[in-house]
Amino acid sequence: MSFTVFLGNLPTWVTADDVRTWLAAENLVSDSIKVIRNPETQESKGFAFIDAPNGDEMQAIIRRFDRAPLEDRLLRANPAQPPRPKGMAKPMPAGQPPERERGKRGGKKHKRGGREPGGPQSAFAEELAKAL
Repeated sequence: MSFTVFLGNLPTWVTADDVRTWLAAENLVSDSIKVIRNPETQESKGFAFIDAPNGDEMQAIIRRFDRAPLEDRLLRANPAQPPRPKGMAKPMPAGQPPERERGKRGGKKHKRGGREPGGPQSAFAEELAKAL
């Protein structure tokens, strides 16, 4: 059984060493950390995978990092899904039109995020800033 955590919505500057430091600061353990990068530019794609040694540690990592604030975003952490075989399309929910038919009707666009940059930060974000 795999105990892999998907950690998403990361800033592009985050490295595996940053994630390792955050885990150590929270007394959490990982077997390995892989920040996914664009092979051409080597810039982070904004997500990582953390291999935990057991299910309890995986759940502790998820509880600590899911919806944790970092800069102007909220991190996402959840159990990683197994990779899809190459060429497999993502299944569409029943009753949902294909991508080209959705979202083409105008209307108000919503801004993602919620906090203004430079505003108050959580204790977690402040500790991350000190560590980096």
